[in-house]
Amino acid sequence: MSLHPVVQAVTERIRQRSAGPRADYLARIEAARETSPARGRLSCGNLAHGFAASEDDKPRLRAVHAPNLGIVTAYNDMLSAHQPFRFYPELIKMAARNAGGSAQVAGGVPAMCDGVTQGRPGMELSLQSRDVIAMATAVSLSHEMFDAMLLLGVCDKIVPGLLMGALSFGHLPAIFVPAGPMPSGLPNAEKARVRQAYAEGKATRDELLAAEAASYHSAGTCTFYGTANSNQMLLEMMGLQLPGTSFVAPNTPLRDALTVAAAERACAITGQGEAYTPIGRTLDEKAIVNAMVGLAATGGSTNHAIHLVAVARSAGLHITWDDLDELSRATPLLARVYPNGQADVNQFAAAGGLPFVIRELLDGGLLHPDIACISGGDLYAQAREPWLHDGVLKWRDPPLHSGDATVLRPLSDPFDAEGGLRCLTGNLGRAIVKVSAVKHEHRSIQAPVRIFNSQDEMLGAFKAGVLTGDFIAVVRGQGPRANGMPELHKLTPALGVMQDRGQRVALLTDGRMSGASGKVLAAIHVVPEAVCGGGIARLREGDVVRIDSDAGVFEAAVDAAHWAAREPVLPDTSGNRHGVGRELFGLMRAHAGSAEEGGSAMFTEG
Repeated sequence: MSLHPVVQAVTERIRQRSAGPRADYLARIEAARETSPARGRLSCGNLAHGFAASEDDKPRLRAVHAPNLGIVTAYNDMLSAHQPFRFYPELIKMAARNAGGSAQVAGGVPAMCDGVTQGRPGMELSLQSRDVIAMATAVSLSHEMFDAMLLLGVCDKIVPGLLMGALSFGHLPAIFVPAGPMPSGLPNAEKARVRQAYAEGKATRDELLAAEAASYHSAGTCTFYGTANSNQMLLEMMGLQLPGTSFVAPNTPLRDALTVAAAERACAITGQGEAYTPIGRTLDEKAIVNAMVGLAATGGSTNHAIHLVAVARSAGLHITWDDLDELSRATPLLARVYPNGQADVNQFAAAGGLPFVIRELLDGGLLHPDIACISGGDLYAQAREPWLHDGVLKWRDPPLHSGDATVLRPLSDPFDAEGGLRCLTGNLGRAIVKVSAVKHEHRSIQAPVRIFNSQDEMLGAFKAGVLTGDFIAVVRGQGPRANGMPELHKLTPALGVMQDRGQRVALLTDGRMSGASGKVLAAIHVVPEAVCGGGIARLREGDVVRIDSDAGVFEAAVDAAHWAAREPVLPDTSGNRHGVGRELFGLMRAHAGSAEEGGSAMFTEG
């Protein structure tokens, strides 16, 4: 199948736009390449420090003949998705020894849970934690002891941060090693019902907690299709995980076999061998386009409209929301996983999962097959599922047909002709909207605005019963420079209640919604943000605003001359500077780029 013309055009546009920075990046990683174990360049004192505590691996490390793997781990035992990583290092070390190499834990990175911090002040550290993780990854690898890296991370900011840090060492091969989803718990429809009932005062806190505890109940990744599970999809689309590994349950023989295989493969693709596969060359413009197509085809998290930009920049590539919009409009929606449907990722995997999706998109010309996957094959070889045959790890082709057409469909019969993400442009600036979970009749609105300076202020108005009629809720002062750009997920139940009552409602914000954003139209990530004097700061209570996701427009119905003469109302951010560590992140807030630039404070050299 020939490549889809939109995929081809967007890829070429990215290549041309990025020519200078990408060439500089590739030159840097080529200069850093090692054709013998990296630790061989260290002085005797440096090296002795590097293997002093390595016990059984000390002779091999001292001899400087075999590859040494650096493990960067996001393990902690509070975060359910990362708790299974506790035993991975010993398993990886054993596998590396059997492959003739060695492995060391290079370092750890922080891993906060958005599920714990939702609606709390700590959420204001969430996006900025991605940059901290990137820097911590770089610190972990800075000892120059390693010939490849195994990256243990799953959740929201952790995978993008690990990727950004790893790309600073782009001459090294990198394999991501996931932990897998927890078993299915309370059905998603029931969880959503209880949340909405609680928002209406029709369920008690005890009833809500019981529902949440039945949903999030054991080790493993949360099973809805939010940012964490979107991360796993992106890694497979970019060839940075072994095929079909994303949604294999933790603490199972198959999961352990995949971890062992990842370590063995990492030993085989270092600069000392013929299968050298550095991450800086694997993650090229084709891989990034594959990731954007995968995001659209599966209705993935809006957070990646920020993260993918930052990841691409780390590899010398420049992508924009226009690229994402164009690819999304050319990509049919093949999956319905909560919040875009009622199924969870375990049901999605059982129906055929990512191998099925990758094969369908490849056959339709919507993905680049010729990327350098860490598994050694092209993307067609990535479209396989792992299994154990008499205890031996093998891969097989995905099923020819979906196992559940309510969850997963072929390209010939998609849920929607277009993917789930849109870019909006107008006199309010630019924004992202996710429509895959929004019914067609709710994908556009023209209504007066109600303006709030925080999500708590809006929820207070909802509880007071003053949010009547049709309106667009504007929650401003929520961007990267204002307060770190927290997710506003706790607004979802209240907005859903009003929509179900028959009100036409929408959200407009320079903040983020979570990967669990749902059925209510939400124009998010607005740039320029309010604290920078963007159009959202020029809005006044009662202004009529039009949001049309199909047309890609959002604008205030205000006379152009009057609009230009209006002074922006800059938000008061004094209450967001202290508490739960926020005082330590002032420098990052002050230097953060816009959401469309990746929301990062690290790209100071342009």
